[in-house]
Amino acid sequence: MAEATDDLSAPLGRDGVRGKRRFRLPFTPIQALALALGLFLAAFAGFALFHDDPLGGEPLTRIAIAPSPGGDKAGAKTSETSAEKPAMAAHGTEAPSNKAHPGAGAEQRTVTIIDGSSGAHQDVKIAGEASEKDAAAPGVMPGIDPRLLEKSRYGMIPTMADGLRPFTAYAGEADRAKAAKMPIVAIVVGGLGVGAAKTVDAILRLPAAVTLAFTPYGSDPAKLVERARAQHHEILLQIPMEPYDYPDNDPGPQTLLTALAPEQNLDRLYWHLSRFQGYAGIANFMGARFVATDTAMAPIVKEAAKRGLGYFDDGSARSVAPSLMAAQAVPFARADVTIDGVPTSAEIDRALDKLEGLAKERGLAVGVASALPISIERITAWTKTLDSHGLLLVPLTTAMMKSKSS
Repeated sequence: MAEATDDLSAPLGRDGVRGKRRFRLPFTPIQALALALGLFLAAFAGFALFHDDPLGGEPLTRIAIAPSPGGDKAGAKTSETSAEKPAMAAHGTEAPSNKAHPGAGAEQRTVTIIDGSSGAHQDVKIAGEASEKDAAAPGVMPGIDPRLLEKSRYGMIPTMADGLRPFTAYAGEADRAKAAKMPIVAIVVGGLGVGAAKTVDAILRLPAAVTLAFTPYGSDPAKLVERARAQHHEILLQIPMEPYDYPDNDPGPQTLLTALAPEQNLDRLYWHLSRFQGYAGIANFMGARFVATDTAMAPIVKEAAKRGLGYFDDGSARSVAPSLMAAQAVPFARADVTIDGVPTSAEIDRALDKLEGLAKERGLAVGVASALPISIERITAWTKTLDSHGLLLVPLTTAMMKSKSS
């Protein structure tokens, strides 16, 4: 009877003998995955914060230089640590090496390229003797006469050599005999280089005789200038200069300013001159105050004469450039008409008619325009009528030479 009572009072579904307890984890698999990910991120952050890597994982290059016979101890150095030579190889150049002593023969160099992320090494042997001229070659655009280049701290800038000057070397092609006998017009389209699409449009649509003026800005002005020269356009470099409302109206970095010493403005000029090569002259970019200040302009004009460049003035009424250029015998031209001062078809056509009238009256006239689509369209259409009107379209340098001779 007692045994029956025990069976009746026992909880339903339980056996008389207690079974084994099953082990259970204190977290789910998803929670475990989240914990592991959090630990990994914490370890990565700690490594980034506290690991001392002064190069920040950048690619490196090392150069091994064979000792030169009879050289001194410095010449016997065979390698340099990767920390001493940042990897210029990753940017298309190589780290500089010590020159071999005269008579030592060809310089043997090995460039070790180190991947900054994986640490993999790749040794590249460079055979042959590298000259100073070869070392400067990567910074020179195709079709540029190396004799007309001088090294500055910013890069290669134009200079004169062997009686040759950039003004004549890079002048656009023209029938100068024909230009001497009939009225001529020259057109300068400026503001190029910033905005690749509009620049390429101007290069391809405008006649080759139209001179193109490039600002020193833009991501790759040298590439665009190279394309323009391939289309036989004559090139000018526009130098940013101080306007009257500066700094509210700022032409851009390295602008030439009236408040700076001549040495400072010349240093800024060298920066602009080094941005690309192959231009026949320079021109002001804005700069109404600067071109009207004799003490500021005089050193710039002298430098243009020293480097064999022409100068184009966009037509500022107070500019002292004409008298300064004449004193320095710098090839010079000044814009007679701003073609797209009012950028509408009717006003541009009216300005072109005025330019044509001045050319017939005086024998030559110079117009200036910006690279607006409407300007390019109207100028291109107008140039197709010049033959029937008894006019010849010429590059700016031809107009400069005709003006000087007359």
